[in-house]
Amino acid sequence: MRKIVIASNNPGKLREIGQILAPLGIEALPQGAFGVPDCPEPHVTFVENCIAKARHAAAHTGLPALADDSGICVDALNGAPGVYSARYAGEPRSDARNNQKLIEALRGETNRRAHYYCVMVYLRYPDDPEPVIAEGRWYGEIIDTPRGSGGFGYDPYFLVPELNRTGAELSAEEKNAISHRGQALRALVEKLKALG
Repeated sequence: MRKIVIASNNPGKLREIGQILAPLGIEALPQGAFGVPDCPEPHVTFVENCIAKARHAAAHTGLPALADDSGICVDALNGAPGVYSARYAGEPRSDARNNQKLIEALRGETNRRAHYYCVMVYLRYPDDPEPVIAEGRWYGEIIDTPRGSGGFGYDPYFLVPELNRTGAELSAEEKNAISHRGQALRALVEKLKALG
């Protein structure tokens, strides 16, 4: 199997990515297995942060690298929290505080449209001039009262109107089939297959 490093130590993300890449003969290894330190994410766009993370992991390991960057973008907040989704309410990171800040920011706002966004980048080597880039968007709206116990992040407040369920009310399989990360990963796999 070909080995690639995943620029993440998130167990759920690693499991999901590993399951999708395994049939392609690709073994996905976490950057933590190589002692790769966290990469700074100073950019204001998902794609720039994602490329930085992939370059960082490839440079530290000498392996091809896959990174993703994702977050929630709310129309009424001009796309915020965006790249700051995980630390919207500051450090230490807290889903509960992030959600509380989001609901407060939307108090009295009638436009509740939002979408999760994910970008994935694959680099063959650290200075690869042709990063393989794929993206996905998952549309919904923000509700004031959380529903469901699954998922993570903003999922309990993210209503998928056509299902009348929140991200936290979906099974892992249902969520992966329609989520931003699932879309991006499937698109990336198709691009990798085309490269051979």
